[in-house]
Amino acid sequence: WCWLGSLEYAPLKVSGSILPSANFGGLSPYRAKNSGFQWDPRKVDLTVWNRTKSKCDPLINLGAKYKPSPEEVAASCDLTFAMLADPQSAVDVALGKHGAANGIGPGKGYVDVSTVDVDTSKLINGQIKSTGALFLEAPVSGSKKPAEDGQLIFLTAGDKNLYDTVAPFLDIMGKSRFYLGDVGNGAAMKLVVNMIMGSMMASFSEGLLLSEKVGLDPKVLVEVISQGAISAPMYSMKGPSMIQSHYPTAFPLKHQQKAKSVSQPIPIAAAANELYKVAKSHGYSDEDFSAVIEALKSKFQHSENQ
Repeated sequence: WCWLGSLEYAPLKVSGSILPSANFGGLSPYRAKNSGFQWDPRKVDLTVWNRTKSKCDPLINLGAKYKPSPEEVAASCDLTFAMLADPQSAVDVALGKHGAANGIGPGKGYVDVSTVDVDTSKLINGQIKSTGALFLEAPVSGSKKPAEDGQLIFLTAGDKNLYDTVAPFLDIMGKSRFYLGDVGNGAAMKLVVNMIMGSMMASFSEGLLLSEKVGLDPKVLVEVISQGAISAPMYSMKGPSMIQSHYPTAFPLKHQQKAKSVSQPIPIAAAANELYKVAKSHGYSDEDFSAVIEALKSKFQHSENQ
């Protein structure tokens, strides 16, 4: 299934499992290929699961085992990594009927790499710990391309001993990792990072459209930004395709709006969030979040017609 399949080329004598359902599909084989590491099933016993079994075929073909439910996966492995796209999916896989919590137990570890809110992470933590197992939340900063290249940033929180155990796996899959203390802090950090990212993209979109409006070449704007103090890889990576109205999905727009539970005033993020709502209403939910520029296009066109 996914980049978490990078477990496959970690030369550690532990058993691992993967419970995937996100936009990192098929990245594990890419990562293995890019790393040059040849997975030896004699050293790592890897088990995988996905609602759509065919998505696991690349790993199964490499020697991974397949189990028909999260419960059976967790029961058969010492370490279980779950990567789900949203809170409801994360809860279903961990706590639902035939969920991982029904198969996991004392001495085992559950690492949740899903993108969820603080309350959801704490809920899963409580249920997993009630079985005697250890829990670590480990959401990532990064999307499809960073996952392929092993450039993810892990934002972990929870059981420190489990963190120390899985650190070698995280180092293969990512370029850096942070341990943030109690469960919920990882999810909170991811929320803040996503909030900043969403505001940056909305502002960048506005700049691209404004440059064109005043007679400038937006391609040149991207070059100018890339060489200045406000340079960001996201701008150089997304800008050219945005100019062409093309939004290949790395981070779906529908996942950008996740700050509802924050009680603090966030006026800039709130303004950006309204644009994401408009983009969703225009049918861009499954496009990359850079499609937020489409919400601004309608505003620019409206101003031209006045």
